[in-house]
Order: sequence, then C-alpha cells, then structure tokens
Amino acid sequence: MKIGIFGGTFNPFHNGHIEIVQYVKDRYDLKKIFFIPSATPPHKSNINLAPAKDRFEMVKQSLQGFENFFVSDKELIRKGPSFTIDTINEFKKEYGPNTFFYLLMGSDVFLDITTWKHKDQIFEAIQIIIMLRGHWKNYNAIVSFIDVNISKGYIFNEQEQMFSHEKKQNILICRVPIINISSTMIRDRIKNNQSIKNLVPADIEKIIRTKELYK
Repeated sequence: MKIGIFGGTFNPFHNGHIEIVQYVKDRYDLKKIFFIPSATPPHKSNINLAPAKDRFEMVKQSLQGFENFFVSDKELIRKGPSFTIDTINEFKKEYGPNTFFYLLMGSDVFLDITTWKHKDQIFEAIQIIIMLRGHWKNYNAIVSFIDVNISKGYIFNEQEQMFSHEKKQNILICRVPIINISSTMIRDRIKNNQSIKNLVPADIEKIIRTKELYK
C-alpha cells in the first residue's frame, strides 16, 4: 500500500490544500493521505499561529466526506517541537515494511530542508514528492540544490520526473495545478475584514469567525 504524508501548520487549512493533494493522490495512486498539523513548528515561530487544537479541528472538519483523507494528531500529542523525521519513523513503525510512504511538500519547503533535523535520515527513510507550481520553467534550480545540499549521487530522469540514488529514496517531481489561495492571503483578508468565502470550506470559516482567529 502507498500512503502519502503531508505536514504543515495549516494556518488555516484551505481549499487549495485539498485540491492539490487530491491531484497528487491521483497522480501516484496513493491509497491514503495523512494530513499532519504541526503543534510547534520549529521554523515558523513568528507567524500569527492559531492554537494547535483549532488548526487540527479545521483540518478534521474539512476532510469529512473524503474517504481516503485523514488527519493525524501525532505532532500534537508529541512533546516539544515537531520534527518530520520523528513523524516518519512513527508511521513506518505503525504500518510495517509492506507500506510505502511518500512525503509531500511544496518546492519552497523543500528548498528549506537543509535546516531540518536529521535531514539525511529523511532522504534515507522516505520517498519525497516535490509539488511544483506553474511558475517553474525548468528543473535546473532543483537539480542544483539537490547536488549541492543533499547529495551528488542523485541522477535526474527528466522523462520520469524523478531523482534516483543508490543509497537514498527517490525524489519525485509533480507539477501541480496553480491554485491562487494561500494561508497568508486568508489571514490578511480576515485581518482586513474581507470575505474568505470559497477560499476555505464552510465549516472552517465558521470556526474562524466563531473563535475570532487571525484578528
């Protein structure tokens, strides 16, 4: 079985998250996707971060009706900062060796991965799917970044949109639809008393308005 893992602050979760991940799920025939809200993200301590329980609830409410989408509280119940390698190891231990895991991330997150805890272990433990948006004209920046910051042993197959390595897991490139929605945009609109209708699921908007988040 193939399972995708998609972590983030989801601050807030929005329709773009669902649409893009659905595209990736279909593209790679992933049987399940776990969305993992982070409790204390080590690299985003200065943003206007809603309480973890509210962000978890927003994701949970959004995924109702999606049969193969799930929300995980692994990083909420773990004490201290949320490190991706710890989450990966928990999933692999829980599901065993017959399950193939894929870590989904946007290109901006991938290019920040050099600051992550035990990044080398991540590339040994799990296949990564880099979700590229339409503004990327070629792969030169990704190729160069991997060669300089990850390992010179990766070989890029442009036809298969994949980096392979003798000792590490594959890195897959997935060009995803352009979605003009972001959590930053939504927070700004809320702060400026503008509508967020059709940007987030209706249940999310209700939670945000009721709890006066992002004011």
